[in-house]
Amino acid sequence: MALAGPHLKFTYEDYCLLPEDKRAELIEGDFFVVPSPNVFHQRVAANIVDVLRRFVIANKLGEVLFAPLDVVLSPHDVVQPDVMFISNERQDIVTDANIQGPPDLVVEILSPATGERDRTIKKKLYARHGVRELWLVNIAAQAIEVFDLEGTGVEAPVLYTRSGKTPLQSNVLPGLMVELDNIF
Repeated sequence: MALAGPHLKFTYEDYCLLPEDKRAELIEGDFFVVPSPNVFHQRVAANIVDVLRRFVIANKLGEVLFAPLDVVLSPHDVVQPDVMFISNERQDIVTDANIQGPPDLVVEILSPATGERDRTIKKKLYARHGVRELWLVNIAAQAIEVFDLEGTGVEAPVLYTRSGKTPLQSNVLPGLMVELDNIF
């Protein structure tokens, strides 16, 4: 009877050896190739960056960054969120090369190729590593689920829809009011 060998876990050093023209993430030591986003995904991401940046700059709260940019959560966990906010108090995690720790707010735009992983594995990963808030953006439904990850990260999200009358609000960015017509 042959014994299975130990599961090979990759590290951030292995990740850095990948070609620069390939988008990939490293989750629990496993590589995941991330396909290039489509045009509508990029438009929505740009709209979110625009809304967040204007608010963050006007209130001098920190910095809004976007993919592709490595977020190193551990030697075996390196992700590229679509959009992220890092508060002034946590600017020490921003380096010239990457982000060394969890952003305060992460936005993931769901796609057929990455949606299930974003909703399950990455949500738990973000909660475990200290991301305070996660937005999952569903382009098809024109909706955004806002998860407060400061507790256990498994509470039901607040759902905001384009057809809804309530603007999106954030615990991480108090005072932010996002009309979803400005996103989709």
